[in-house]
Amino acid sequence: MLIPLTRETFQELIPAVATGAQYKYIWGKPPDFLRRMLISAVIVVFLLLVYKVVGADVAPLVLIAGLIAGLYWLWGPVLWASLRNAECRKYQYSGFWQGRVLDVYITDEVTSQEETVNQRGQLVIVDNLEPRINLEVGDKTGFTTTLRAPLQKNHQGIAPGQAALMLVMSNEEDLGRISKVSDIYIPSRNVWVSDYPYLRRDLFVEISEQIKRDRKKNRDRDDRDDRSRAVKRRSADES
Repeated sequence: MLIPLTRETFQELIPAVATGAQYKYIWGKPPDFLRRMLISAVIVVFLLLVYKVVGADVAPLVLIAGLIAGLYWLWGPVLWASLRNAECRKYQYSGFWQGRVLDVYITDEVTSQEETVNQRGQLVIVDNLEPRINLEVGDKTGFTTTLRAPLQKNHQGIAPGQAALMLVMSNEEDLGRISKVSDIYIPSRNVWVSDYPYLRRDLFVEISEQIKRDRKKNRDRDDRDDRSRAVKRRSADES
């Protein structure tokens, strides 16, 4: 099932400014925070050197730039998350997609490498591995895609055959060619699979529930119409 969404709904699902979940994701681990702090410190030192060389004429500019750079560790995640959102928002069309889980399997991915010395004094490079879930989803049209994401404990219940929901993006009005997909939601498990939380998840779930209710109303209406036509045919046959 693929239902086109309005541009307004699309922009609500993927806002221009980073959400709290996106900020938390980009904030990262302690090494990521320390890296941003180092960048802030280097820029501030550079600006101080510029001030000493150029003089008091640029003092106001150096002060403002120094304050901004000094707080890069704080506002940096907002910038980078917003840029990732912009990569999605550049697509002109989007749609609500529902399919099924086709396959799910676990692989290991090298996230970093460390150099160490073994007992013989030899330099050894050690790969740091992180387990990843590979989730393949598809629908009756033949469309398939695979999402790879860090493995979480709540992913254990995901299995082939379960319904899968996501947002798809395209530059074609009929969504004939999907260029990008969002996080994947498994409603039966209330579980998300994502490498980056693109969506406002509360709103996406609300939209999925509304679509479900609308489809049920349409089915009930069609059933009533079918029964009504059947009664009319019987009445016509008896007469």
